[in-house]
Amino acid sequence: MLKQAHAISEELIEWRRDFHMHPETGFDVHRTAGIVADELEKMGYRVKRGVGKTGVVAEIGEGGKIVAIRADMDALPILEQNDTDYVSKNTGKMHACGHDSHTAMALGAAQILASEKLNGRVRFLFQPSEETADEEGLSGAQRMEAEGAVEGVDYVIAQHVDPTSPVGTIAINEGPSGGGVDTFFATIIGKGGHGAYPHTTVDPFVLLAHVIMALNGIVSRRLDPFEPAAVSIGVVNGGFAENVIPEIVTMKGTLRFTSLEVQKQIREEVTRAFELTKVFGGNYELKFEFGGLPLINDKYVSEVIAQVGKDLIGDKNVHEMHKSLGAEDFPEFLKNAPGAMYTIGTMIPGREIYELHHPKFDLDERALPIGTAVLAETALRFLKG
Repeated sequence: MLKQAHAISEELIEWRRDFHMHPETGFDVHRTAGIVADELEKMGYRVKRGVGKTGVVAEIGEGGKIVAIRADMDALPILEQNDTDYVSKNTGKMHACGHDSHTAMALGAAQILASEKLNGRVRFLFQPSEETADEEGLSGAQRMEAEGAVEGVDYVIAQHVDPTSPVGTIAINEGPSGGGVDTFFATIIGKGGHGAYPHTTVDPFVLLAHVIMALNGIVSRRLDPFEPAAVSIGVVNGGFAENVIPEIVTMKGTLRFTSLEVQKQIREEVTRAFELTKVFGGNYELKFEFGGLPLINDKYVSEVIAQVGKDLIGDKNVHEMHKSLGAEDFPEFLKNAPGAMYTIGTMIPGREIYELHHPKFDLDERALPIGTAVLAETALRFLKG
């Protein structure tokens, strides 16, 4: 399988660079999705366009089990700072998270699998808007899942580039591997007045100070220390003049968790923190917005991926994933079938490491055939099992 993937390396690079030069954000991935759908139809896949607004679902094979392979297609609203032949031509947009390579590798796997005799079906899910949500707060995976993209699927897999790990390595583990996410929006309500007469006001900044202290105590003092979680404030806005105590202060923040029980508890504790405003004569408004489920890799699926990695690139090159509370919308597909996401090393030797979402992010394209081979071989193993 690795030999077959290396044989199409030039095509993988060509796809990846084309997508990189023409990045599209959110659900506005019409060009990318069009190329993907056209290529899949040439390969003999049964293709559905416009799934989840602009997603592409393609299937090949008959009967038996169904293995789904997901790839995200969207870029980020970032001005690229690289100096390469394939630098972004769309000013202010950049594939700074590797989705161009995810799409190219999935296309490569589709090309290889199209020539295999399949004992079942392989379904490809090319997804828009992993990085953002639409006006209703739904991401690409949520939209595609709601429209039946993973209906009848037995297993679903995905991969993500890792610029901190060398080419020729992958990382996978079972269980909690990424964070679920909520956003909170809050307004702290006091009583405004002149800064020279604070005793006639209920200062919302004083209320804010108490709330911030309480929020920062949630993870350290209210949650089980063995439960990974984070409560972070990202935005605070209030006031308009140095001598005026305002009526309100607004806040936004993010909540991260790896279990739905902890999600519920964090929401309760955040609400309790804002209740402090009432103690000091103020009030509050608070709203939570669900962002995404935590990534929980299935044990069996993770074991199969790990074994494929060992067989293709050697035992010493398959590692445990670095766990984080960073969020991904891939878990939406895991509501329907067991699955897992693994990472693939894409570090560029001799170059400073630029993390995901950095304007100088890039990757070593020698990783492309490796990711292609792992996707294709994993799908075959599930169909044989």
